[in-house]
Formats: sequence, structure tokens, C-alpha cells
Amino acid sequence: MQEELPEIPFPLAGMPPSEAGSGTGSGSASGPESAAAGGAGPRRVLVAPERVAGWIGRFGQRHGGLDQQETDDGVLLTAADGAAARLQPPWPADGRPGSGSSPAERVTAQAAQSRSAAVVLLRRGGYAIGLCQDGAVLASKAGTRYVQSRTAAGGWSQQRFARRRANQADALVRTVAEHCARVLQSGVGPAPEYLVLGGDKGLCRELLQQPECRFLAGLPQLDFAEVPDPRAAVLATVARDLRAVRISVSEPEARPEPT
Repeated sequence: MQEELPEIPFPLAGMPPSEAGSGTGSGSASGPESAAAGGAGPRRVLVAPERVAGWIGRFGQRHGGLDQQETDDGVLLTAADGAAARLQPPWPADGRPGSGSSPAERVTAQAAQSRSAAVVLLRRGGYAIGLCQDGAVLASKAGTRYVQSRTAAGGWSQQRFARRRANQADALVRTVAEHCARVLQSGVGPAPEYLVLGGDKGLCRELLQQPECRFLAGLPQLDFAEVPDPRAAVLATVARDLRAVRISVSEPEARPEPT
């Protein structure tokens, strides 16, 4: 019997509804095994490396025998009933592919490698910055800064509010850039290998143009994080999800009832 899993409120990249599975807790990337955010098409799951073998076992039990096929970006599992699951590691091999006797084991081993990332979550009114490794936040800074909301007024009043709002957003970006330089170059932990941005894409683009963030602009970027207002708890969730294996699940097509 399938167990209904709760939704994760802060998926790393706007994950749609999850493949149901069993078990929750610290072994998963974010407690439960899945991240859900609605939408059609393949369902996507975030699974911590140490839980992947169990997830594959349950998937096989539900859908029949599995065939593993190595692909350019991971591994494709095909079940006897037509269901399929595509497993992808959270980061590129970069000369460090995972080891194992099967494609799924190699993807899992690559996901479990210790790698570091700078995470910067930024929206109008808030930010969270962290140096993350092995699912944990090693150094961080989170805070709020007022940015005026939009106004429906017209004419001169609307222009004045728009200028004030733009100035407040610029000040927020400059403040976050200074915090990035301080937190992410503090010497606490390793230098970041990757960059994860999240929140407001426009503000994130402006941030990378700041002189203090030149060291970030050259880092390989991982999936953009679709998050609500950045907070320390949201940053911790993103850090845990960073090392999770990405799984896209396609269910078999329903067969028409015989007439």
C-alpha cells in the first residue's frame, strides 16, 4: 500500500508532486523523500543518497522488475509495467564520477561526495546567505531589509514611489553583496565549488554584477532555488536538498477497460 507523503514547502527547483514512498526523517534530503509543488507531467523526487537504494527497491516492488540503462546525465530505470524513473546526481561529475557496480550505485555515490556550494537566496525584503557542504550550513547570514511594495497610484505619485522602491532594492543588493564577501570568504570551511541562487531572479542578476561578488560570478551554477521569503530555516532546507538525487518518475499509461 502506498503511503501518502507530505509536501516539502521549499523545493530546490519548484518540484512537482512526488513519487510516494515510505519513511521520513533525517535520512532524507528534507525529512520526507519527496518535494512537491504541483503540475502535470513526470513527478519529481528529491532523495538523500543513503535512501536511494531503498527507494529503488520500493519502486521495483510497485512496478515489477527493473532494467537499468546508463545515460549521459544519470541512469534510467524502466519497469515491467512501463513505469520509468530517471535518476540524476545533484552536481556534474567534474572529473569525480561515482563508483559502483551498477549505474544507480554510481549516481548515488556521486551525489554522496563531499562538495561545497555558496547559496544566496534573495527577495525584496529578505536574504539568506550560506556556505554549505554535506547537507549542512557551515557559515551563514540571514536578515531583512525594507523594500516598499508596489503602489496602484498614478502620475507623479507612482513615479516617486517607483524611484523610492528602486533605490531600496539597490540598497538591498549592495548590502547582500557585502555580506556575501564577508560570509563566503571568511575562511570557515572550504572555498565554494558551486553557486546556488534563489528567490528573485532579477535581484540575483544584479547581485552578481556587484564588485564584491565577482568571485561568485565565475562559479558553476546549480539549479535555481524557488523559495519563499528567505530565512535561516529555508537556507537549511536548501542545503539539505543540495546533495539529494533528482528523480523524475513517469507512470505507465492507463490501459482501457475491455468492452
